[in-house]
Amino acid sequence: MFKLPNEVIFYLIERAIKEYRQFAQKQFNKAFTDITVDQAMIFVLIANNPNLNQEEIGQIVFKEKASVTRMIELLRKNGYLKRSIHETDRRRFILLPTDKGEIALENLISIIEKNRSIALEGISEEDQMHLKTTLQSLIKNCNQ
Repeated sequence: MFKLPNEVIFYLIERAIKEYRQFAQKQFNKAFTDITVDQAMIFVLIANNPNLNQEEIGQIVFKEKASVTRMIELLRKNGYLKRSIHETDRRRFILLPTDKGEIALENLISIIEKNRSIALEGISEEDQMHLKTTLQSLIKNCNQ
């Protein structure tokens, strides 16, 4: 028998992601009026992996290069990132957190850790590992 969309596992996966993103954005909004969940992900990635290019960042966060470029520019305009020319490749930029950005990163990471803790409350490490394995299998099946 054909199941309706809200009766299949994909619906629950999608809903869980949307609920978490909305929850996370509400928490960010308490501390920041100018950073979205996607910008926060990109900001943390850049701060921890300054050698990533925009295409690599986009692959990690599932965004097109143009979207990544816009978000980086917003982070720069809002004073969180500074940009300079790469020493050996003049087509690339070096992106680093500003002083304001360093302070914001500490707060963001604290908020992210708390968000994850709240969202995963009552879910054992074993259940998390089973879920991770199951989702990796689903991804593998779709990429065959």
